[in-house]
Amino acid sequence: MSSTPGLTEIADGVLGYVQPDGGWCLNNAGLLVGDGTGGPLLVDTVATEARARRLRAQVLRVAGAPPRLLVNTHFHGDHTFGNFVFPEAVVIGHERARADIEAAGLHMAGLWPDVCWGDLEVVPPQVTYRDRMTVHVGPLRAELIHPGTAHTTGDTVVWLQEQKVVFTGDLVMSGATPFCPMGSVSGSLEALRTLRALGARTVVPGHGPVGGPELFDDNEGYLLRLQRLAREGLAAGLTPLQVAREAGPGPYAGLLDAERLVPNLHRAYAEERGAAPGDPLDIPALFREMSEHHGGTPACHA
Repeated sequence: MSSTPGLTEIADGVLGYVQPDGGWCLNNAGLLVGDGTGGPLLVDTVATEARARRLRAQVLRVAGAPPRLLVNTHFHGDHTFGNFVFPEAVVIGHERARADIEAAGLHMAGLWPDVCWGDLEVVPPQVTYRDRMTVHVGPLRAELIHPGTAHTTGDTVVWLQEQKVVFTGDLVMSGATPFCPMGSVSGSLEALRTLRALGARTVVPGHGPVGGPELFDDNEGYLLRLQRLAREGLAAGLTPLQVAREAGPGPYAGLLDAERLVPNLHRAYAEERGAAPGDPLDIPALFREMSEHHGGTPACHA
């Protein structure tokens, strides 16, 4: 995999933007240019001002015009902080994503104060939807689908049925550990079933290399293990941190950011105890516990 982020065509008029290595804050984006009429659509932006300006330059080079539409797959700053670099675009997202972007502000930047974030400006979606929405980019037809509470409470999947391409946001990771403490383990498994039913041939994950439906298998296996570890840990009277220390990443040790096991287990524990998907957890406390387990703040190379 190239170490340089870049736009790569994955279907006629459809491009993926992959930022290696896919770890913390190094997310993917996408571009729909269609036949060049009506202006392109961008799926997500990136974490820092410098990265966003490089993304803009590539979009202009490939599409010849800035995007007229910008879809955010969820509220996290690595997918939304660069929105302000595309002032020509109407930003679209799920109604809960808008509320979460407004509530979170620039909180993510404070987690890694040594990163050069730039002069960021928070731009939430101006257009929101609840369940499904259709957008058109020339001949391309994209369905925006809310799969329920999964990675967060306001996720969006961008599905191009004719091209059999799906942009999953962080519902799916490729070579990186899934992350669902702000959403749901059971909801993430349900979202994967929704994604499978679409019949995609090309899967653009939220982080890591583009793949196919085999990415669903990898993520599903991790989430099922989470549920099993939570059941066993509760039965043994162990805390999520104790389970993480004893079990470790197991067969998923090769995934980036294995420390996410700690906050993920907290979500799995909450659901085993009867919490509903998306019920709030103390995320700052979980981040501190994860960092302690990791031996320091996880590395963010944005």
